[in-house]
Amino acid sequence: MPPGPILPPNLDRLATPLAWADASGHIAGCNAAFGRWLGISARRLIDQPLAALETEGDALRRALSVQTVDDEPSRLRRIALAYLGGEPRFADVWLSREEDGWWLEVHPVDEFPGEDPAIVLPGALSAALKGLAHELRNPLAGLKGAAQLLARRGQDENGSFDANTRELTGLIESEVDRLAELLDRLLSPTPPAAHAPLNIHVSLEKVLRLAESDAGWAVRLVRDYDPSLPELQGDADRLTQAIWNLVRNAIEAGAANVSLRTRAEHGVRIGDALHALALRLEIVDDGRGVPEDLTERLFLPLVSGRADGSGLGLALAQQIAREHGGSLTYRSRPGHTVFTLLLPLQPEEQNAEEIAADGE
Repeated sequence: MPPGPILPPNLDRLATPLAWADASGHIAGCNAAFGRWLGISARRLIDQPLAALETEGDALRRALSVQTVDDEPSRLRRIALAYLGGEPRFADVWLSREEDGWWLEVHPVDEFPGEDPAIVLPGALSAALKGLAHELRNPLAGLKGAAQLLARRGQDENGSFDANTRELTGLIESEVDRLAELLDRLLSPTPPAAHAPLNIHVSLEKVLRLAESDAGWAVRLVRDYDPSLPELQGDADRLTQAIWNLVRNAIEAGAANVSLRTRAEHGVRIGDALHALALRLEIVDDGRGVPEDLTERLFLPLVSGRADGSGLGLALAQQIAREHGGSLTYRSRPGHTVFTLLLPLQPEEQNAEEIAADGE
């Protein structure tokens, strides 16, 4: 293999991830920080095509095909890199063409997080929302009454209910009850309900049933579950609300395919806490993506990418994530948007014991 570019000494002492490739674009080496960042040993990266590290899009491949020695270094913003299907890492990348190869400098970035400071609604807005809550009570009561009437009409001459009718009317009633409870919380805030063991896939199945009723055959819904995940401690109704908000956003963004993926993640940091085990839930869609002018303030209330949107769904989803000690982040480009909900799966004291044991 031809040699890569001539390199300065002591690159392994640098904290910035660096890699270099030969003239054909195959990795000739990298420093220790690059291997640590990707979670792979430097030796396993040797001879791999540099462009193959990009997991979403082809910005790196295109830059490799057009960059010349005389050009200024190319800056590729927020691209996703991983080794052979590993968990993607996000970075702004500087790519330079040298006489005898390529030079890659990586500056890691996070997925777009929500705003950290607690958001306090102005008094006038809070009063308006409470007024809206009052106005919604009567329509909700009417919807529940209509669902009960439909259920009774679904009986046959023997008094038995059609199974599909019973399921759908039951779904309407449970959703009306959940919305009424949300209105009660808005009008008279109460402490969050005590958390109890729950199976996240039960909440996901309920959301998918709602999505099927809402979108019909217009959207393909894909399950990609890890069945080995343990139960987590949480509020099932609140988590269902958060997940439904995310899925509904995907549908309203014009997605033809929406995937719900669950995985276990080890040694993950959520905020300032390091957790030995966490749930990673990803809602992936192929819709229009997040408008560029909203990327930094998407989780603020009353911010929406749609003219008819309320702008409350994502703010509520983020609040629910925080109630469970978790986080909600996203990455987006047209045709590929991923919202990631991270939730701890173990008590903090157990996390501390396992992380300490790993370090011994």
